[in-house]
Amino acid sequence: MLKIHLEELQFFAYHGLYEEERILGNEFVVNINIDYLPNQKIIHSINETVDYTAVYDLLAERMKHPTDLLETIATGFCYQVMEKFSSVQNIEFSIKKLNPPIQKMVGNVSVSFQLKRSEL
Repeated sequence: MLKIHLEELQFFAYHGLYEEERILGNEFVVNINIDYLPNQKIIHSINETVDYTAVYDLLAERMKHPTDLLETIATGFCYQVMEKFSSVQNIEFSIKKLNPPIQKMVGNVSVSFQLKRSEL
């Protein structure tokens, strides 16, 4: 099993339930961990692995579409990766909203989701 990690990916996007979030936007940080079974014992080509650039591009496109819930982003993205990359056996995804619109709150909120191919 090989693992790919995309860590501390930063986005400015317009996700959230409240109108102000859709207008002002917010900063988000995403972490993705992918476990996959390579077709080759030793990887020599990008075609023999899960291309993390392609994973990033999927995420960047997804982050452009305002969504009410972080849970929707997390779960939907994991299923999307599973559909695109048949060698992926497990994906862990977390998304953090750095400045949630909660009065008197100092900190952030995050959602994480894990999907195993055996659960599809």
